[in-house]
Amino acid sequence: MKKTITIIGKIIAGLVIALVLFLLIVFVVNIVCNKIEQGKIESYGQSVTVDGKNMNFFIQGEGEETVVLLPGYGTAAPGLDFQPLVDELSPFYKVVVVEPFGYGLSDSTEKERSTKNIVSEVHEALQQLQIEQYILMGHSISGLYGLDYVNTYPNEVSAFVGLDSSVPSISEKKIGSSIIRTIKFLKQSGLARLQVKLGDDPYAELSYDEKTKEQLRMLKHKNMYNSTQLNEAEMMYENFKAAESLSFPKNLPVIFFIQADHPVTDRWVPEHHKQIKDSVYGQVVTFDGDHYLYRTKANEIVEGLREFLKEVR
Repeated sequence: MKKTITIIGKIIAGLVIALVLFLLIVFVVNIVCNKIEQGKIESYGQSVTVDGKNMNFFIQGEGEETVVLLPGYGTAAPGLDFQPLVDELSPFYKVVVVEPFGYGLSDSTEKERSTKNIVSEVHEALQQLQIEQYILMGHSISGLYGLDYVNTYPNEVSAFVGLDSSVPSISEKKIGSSIIRTIKFLKQSGLARLQVKLGDDPYAELSYDEKTKEQLRMLKHKNMYNSTQLNEAEMMYENFKAAESLSFPKNLPVIFFIQADHPVTDRWVPEHHKQIKDSVYGQVVTFDGDHYLYRTKANEIVEGLREFLKEVR
């Protein structure tokens, strides 16, 4: 019996040592990879200073009208990720891709990620770029921020375009502090990098060139679960609740390009229709596709937008 207990003890000790060594290797590899990738990430766009921090923008096209693009939550590098859509928009518009704090090449910030703060920061940056009139286009959670934005700065936004954009009535669940602590551990330990490595490559089958794909992968590792994005995740429930009392201005042209079959809820299309029920100029366009329609339906989105604006005007 004593011998059996000794053997079991040795097995357990061996497993613990193996686990510790595994975690140590993952931790060291993550540090080394972060250092190497930091030197390989290439600059793009331009930056302005907001609240003492650098906010990055990517601008393409010289059209008379300007389209300002806001990313969905956790987008690694909006200036690169939006490229398929930017390429389709830029022959007709000046396109400005915003990289909010914590995204792309922009700095992180300790300032609370409330909708009000995010909207104010983006607006301040656009003011510095002397962009006064524009079509606001937002993906995913930026549908929520965009709703606040058009109500806060109604004289600047000429139309709103939602790209499978969030609606206040379909709220995200509240994220507890224990989940945030777990995510921080995954980030700091290097297990988050391992998780990404073992998963499917989201860029593999897309139209980006190989250099852009590699930059996107490195920026994903750099920005994933950073402190700014984690605070945004913590604030998400409150931001949804704050948006419940908001609606789009009646005379603001609003068009949504959304997926026809949402994988989680059957309320996706009906709730978008509800958002524009009082709009003089409102339209919902559905596509067979996933959440990132701008990667695969860019041409259709631009054609639909131009036709919609032609009818409105």
